[in-house]
Order: sequence, then C-alpha cells, then structure tokens
Amino acid sequence: MDKKKVVVIGGGTGQSIFLRGLKNYTDEITAVVTVADSGGGSGVLREDMGMLPPGDIRNCLLALANTEPVMQEVMEYRFETGKLKGQSFGNLFIAAMLGISNSFEEAVVKMSEFLAVKGRVMPVTLEDVHLIAVLDNGAIVKGEDKIPHECLKHKARIEKLRFDIPNVKPYPPVLEAINEADIIIIGPGSIYTSILPNLLVENVVDALKHSKAQKVYVCNVMSQPGETNGYSVIDHLNVIEEHIGKGVIDTFIVNNKILDEEQVHKYEKTDAEQILLDAEQREKLDERGINYVEGNVIEFFKGYIRHDADKLSIMIMELADKNKQSEGIGQIINISDVIIENDEKLA
Repeated sequence: MDKKKVVVIGGGTGQSIFLRGLKNYTDEITAVVTVADSGGGSGVLREDMGMLPPGDIRNCLLALANTEPVMQEVMEYRFETGKLKGQSFGNLFIAAMLGISNSFEEAVVKMSEFLAVKGRVMPVTLEDVHLIAVLDNGAIVKGEDKIPHECLKHKARIEKLRFDIPNVKPYPPVLEAINEADIIIIGPGSIYTSILPNLLVENVVDALKHSKAQKVYVCNVMSQPGETNGYSVIDHLNVIEEHIGKGVIDTFIVNNKILDEEQVHKYEKTDAEQILLDAEQREKLDERGINYVEGNVIEFFKGYIRHDADKLSIMIMELADKNKQSEGIGQIINISDVIIENDEKLA
C-alpha cells in the first residue's frame, strides 16, 4: 500500500466514487468536502436542525469505510414513505452523532471511527454558507440546488459564483492537509456546485499555491445541463482562473474514450455532451503552461457514464510516482497508455 498523502477536494457523487477506488492504493487520504448543499435530505436537516449539510460528508465516509455490506446498505438506505420519505439513514446517523458530540467536526470523527474509515473526511469550512450565482442575464440565484434549474429556466450561463456571507473561514486541518500533501486532486465533480465552493473559502487557494504538491484537476466526462452546457476543457480552466486566479492547477486529466452513437444519442436527450480535448485546446493548454493527461478513464454503470475509480486512481498514483522521479529532470512522462504533454512544470 502506497503511503503518499493524497488530498481530494470536491463534493457530490463524483468525489465519493473516486474515493472508493483510491482507498485501494493509499492509506493516506484526506477528503475535503463542500458544505454548501441546500437541497434534498441534507437541505431538510440543515433547515430543521441548523447543522451543516451531511450528504456529501456521508458519501465520502461510506466510500472510505471498511464495513460489512449490510452496514453500507443500511447507511445508504432512503426512507420511501412517511415524514422521512427521501431521507437517508446515513444523514440521520450523522445528526444523531452530532447530538452526542460537542461539534459537527467531532461527530464526523466519531462516525469515521465507527465505520473504520481509511483516511480522513473534512468539511472545508464549519460556517453556515449558501451559494449565490450571478447569471449572465443579471439574475441572482441563491442556493446550490436552485442554480442549475434557474440557469435552464433563464437559458443563461453562470457568470460568477460567491457565498452569501463574506470572509468564510476554512476548517484549519484542511490547510494542514494541503500543506502536507504529496499530490492534490480537485474533482471529479460539478465545477460550480462541488468544486468552486471549496476554493472560494478563505486561504484555501493560498494554501494550494504554496503547496509543493502537484495540483491535478479531473475534468468531468460529460457536460452538465444547467451548469456547463457546451463547455470545453478550456472553458473549465477559464472558470477556475476567473474565480481563483492563475497558477493553481498544474495538470488536467481528461477522458479520451469516445462514446458510440447510441450512447451519444442517449445523452443528447438531456442536452449533455462529451468533454474532450482537440488539437486547438491542446495548443492553448501548452501556451498557458498546463500539463494534460488523456486516457480512457470511464465505465458504464446502470446505463450511465461515470469515472472508473480504479483506472483514475492508478493514473493518479502513477502520475505522483513519475512526478517525484522527474523532479529537476524535465522529461516526457509516460503513464501506461497515457502521455502527459507539456511537462515542463513537472521538472
């Protein structure tokens, strides 16, 4: 088992799926999770109990847990009837743990111990924050769960994302984990509602800039209706740099497995399309000093496409190894069937 310290920043299902694969390759994992969710069962508990939304925290804890299958099943169970309809038992378990703890972070630690979690799961902040999106038509939308819907309704794009309160402070151990990391993974996940809410927290970007670890952005496989309709890889980079400045991301990982016509047609019905690199985008990444890795990192699960956690984890661990070996050398780095282009920054 590799002992490299890996920090994974994000939220949503993409992060937890990736963590399930990553835990097979290293024991030293820190998952940094957004707490800006405002919909679903998490939103209900947040409103009723005044607690941080537990959904993404729960998913990451279960992804890194070493428990019996029945325990996983119970924690993931959603009630189908009554007042608890739609609520996850895992969310309620965190709420109960909070009731016997002095703080939310203590409750997460206790649940980690109960589930025998490999690594650590941390909220990026302990403050009660909501997302606000400013759309390119001037509309202002408050609430993570409302943003995609309002974008589709107004046929508008997100121009800027911010919190509803200023100067949101980070959970201090997050900065410590970033400082100690060997490699930092940002994503996979929704760029506006899962990725940026972490990077907008005070001092997180400064910590990333000062970290000697390689910073890797895992680009989504498909565009997301209401958030990234028609976005390219370069568009994702532009969004990041517009919100947090340049010089944070070293490397992009992009899927290059092209879907067949039947799969493309299925996604076209939802206005989603593949996010791929082409010659023009590669040239732009070269010009901006961004490394990029292309490879087949997808799998099909219940008829839908998602990142293959095992493939992605192998790629990242090999990338970390090659980066370590190439310090001060400046060479082309081969990763299995993948080639990193523009590797000067890896030297």
